[in-house]
Amino acid sequence: MHVPDGFIDAPTSAVTGVVAAGALAVSLRGARRELDERTAPLAGLVAAFIFAVQMLNFPVAAGTSGHLLGGALAAILVGPYTAVLCVSVVLLMQGVLFADGGLTALGVNITDMAIVTTVVAYAVFKALLAVLPRSRRSITAASFVAALLSVPAAAVVFTLIYAIGGTTDVSIVKVATAMIGVHVLIGIGEAVITALTVAAVVAVRPDLVYGARGLRQKLRLRVNGELVDAPDAAPVPAAARTSRRTVWITGLVTSLVLAGFVSFYASADPDGLEKVAHDKGIDKKTEPHHSSDSPLADYGVKDVANARLSGGLAGVIGVGVTVVAGSAVFWAVRRRRDHDASPANTSF
Repeated sequence: MHVPDGFIDAPTSAVTGVVAAGALAVSLRGARRELDERTAPLAGLVAAFIFAVQMLNFPVAAGTSGHLLGGALAAILVGPYTAVLCVSVVLLMQGVLFADGGLTALGVNITDMAIVTTVVAYAVFKALLAVLPRSRRSITAASFVAALLSVPAAAVVFTLIYAIGGTTDVSIVKVATAMIGVHVLIGIGEAVITALTVAAVVAVRPDLVYGARGLRQKLRLRVNGELVDAPDAAPVPAAARTSRRTVWITGLVTSLVLAGFVSFYASADPDGLEKVAHDKGIDKKTEPHHSSDSPLADYGVKDVANARLSGGLAGVIGVGVTVVAGSAVFWAVRRRRDHDASPANTSF
């Protein structure tokens, strides 16, 4: 759902840029509370994983594909404020290095793909956990529904933005119908990817999943006909748990394999927004991308003739750059948190 330059007029793009900047400022402050010794190392990896999986377009209808947006996944794994930053880092890397998503439309893309998906998904996720049994299955189920609803929500917001600042005269009703219809299907793919990823991390290290914290439920036993709380189980020794380093390395290797190898087999069909834009005529004023001469434009390495090798190298480079950029951002935020929390900077 990367919006290119030319879809949205300059004033509307500027307004969404202000909205995005404000949300990023709020998220930077909020992320200080979320990024602890468990979340901080994972956040940069989550950004890289989202980048990798976004390269894996999957077919959803005749001639149409979809890909992960990632807001729900990031929000559940590392927290909603950090999630906005994760997806924004991915969008920035894609726009600057890979000519994917317009630079003048960066505010639109951050607003739609980073903010809307995260807010909707995390709100739905928390609402479901408030009524579901406190279990790992509930986390997985809530992840599925939250991700599923976040994608058509983003489609609705794009339609609203287009209704305000679209550059072509097209029936908004037709755009809304087409966008929501195809993105409901894409949402199913988003939901499956999100639920499987969250379930995989919860299975080995539930303490690393931000959305799973505080969900431990006391075991109740029936004694002499009455239910009583069972004694707390002894904590699992650190040596018996999968280490954070192992989780991080596994996630990075998975991201590199997905972007460097599996992406070659992704669907070549246009994604939901591209298909709707072409069918409904809202792409008539699309402008050339400002980074179209980038050596990594269109997810290929310039001057590498072999398509498989070119795309694979571009994917690996993208994962590497994203994990480094994301980790640098989150390290700086975490360092600021530690600085603010130090005794010398605490007022009484």
